[in-house]
Amino acid sequence: MKVLVTGGAGFIGSRVVRTLLAQSHTVVNVDKLTYAADLSSLEDVAGHAAYRFERVDICNAEALAEVFAQYTPDAVIHLAAESHVDRSIDGPAAFVQTNLVGTYTLLQAARTHWTSLPSNQRDLFRFVNVSTDEVFGSLPPDGWFTPQSAYDPNSPYSATKAGADHLVRAWHATFNLPTLTTNCSNNFGPFQFPEKLIPVVILNALEGNPLPVYGAGENIRDWLYVDDHAEALLATLKRGVPGETYLVGARNPRRNIDVVRALCAIVDELAPSQAIGKRETLIHFVSDRPGHDFRYAIDATATEKALGWRPKHPFEVALRATVAWYLENQSWCKRIAGRSGRERMGLGAPRS
Repeated sequence: MKVLVTGGAGFIGSRVVRTLLAQSHTVVNVDKLTYAADLSSLEDVAGHAAYRFERVDICNAEALAEVFAQYTPDAVIHLAAESHVDRSIDGPAAFVQTNLVGTYTLLQAARTHWTSLPSNQRDLFRFVNVSTDEVFGSLPPDGWFTPQSAYDPNSPYSATKAGADHLVRAWHATFNLPTLTTNCSNNFGPFQFPEKLIPVVILNALEGNPLPVYGAGENIRDWLYVDDHAEALLATLKRGVPGETYLVGARNPRRNIDVVRALCAIVDELAPSQAIGKRETLIHFVSDRPGHDFRYAIDATATEKALGWRPKHPFEVALRATVAWYLENQSWCKRIAGRSGRERMGLGAPRS
């Protein structure tokens, strides 16, 4: 297939691009290259004969139309999004623009392209919308998200992703565009921009800086290694049924404080420092995020049965591999260090 990937220079997107190319697909990477995108994450495939990059904002209808006309893709995997909850609290406008207006603009471009295809190609075309479990809001101390879970978003980020999901479903129901939606749990792995919990803790621990933990660290997130997520998205593309929703997770709910302590232990082992000492002593609790969801956990049973996909990477093994990657790729970390990311956000102070 020839697959148009939006946000392909981002953390998850770059892994999806490499996975598609490894499985002999052609990839058109469409990315605006905002602060969290980085083409160096694709240096190993930049010269691949089946790879093309177009710097395009998904809110730009004219530019998108040109991309669809030039490349005539067989499928779209839509990952482009503003994704950091703390940033959405301080500056929600960018989230409304990219996640809602951008998704609408992309759907319209895809619909125009799809209707122009010959009937045999039109039957095979797919639009995969990549979303988050955060659209379902917060779980009580027990229970799991399922495809039947009601939407109940609590942050500007999750609200705009929920809105995007509804747009995608509406374009299927109203216009028959063959869309599919996935909702995943928290991703981690190589090339993740250091504004999210795991890379922030790793890099701060290496440098001997404080390790901020929101509230009492009791909030629970469900963790998914990015390689497993990429494989799930390809399984959705190939075997998913248009109009359906697939929840993607690896059954790894963990308290934030437990993840931070595990990271400290791994960094101590792989990069011991007498000057810094035990990294766990760097942990300090900070004021909680406004509207902080207590618990996420995904039941992926239905997805596993429908798509024949299962996560392959145990959490502890993948966490250790992630720490090792950041240790081995300090040049990448230093190159992006000047970008905004590790400072505290999300306290509700308006940002320009």
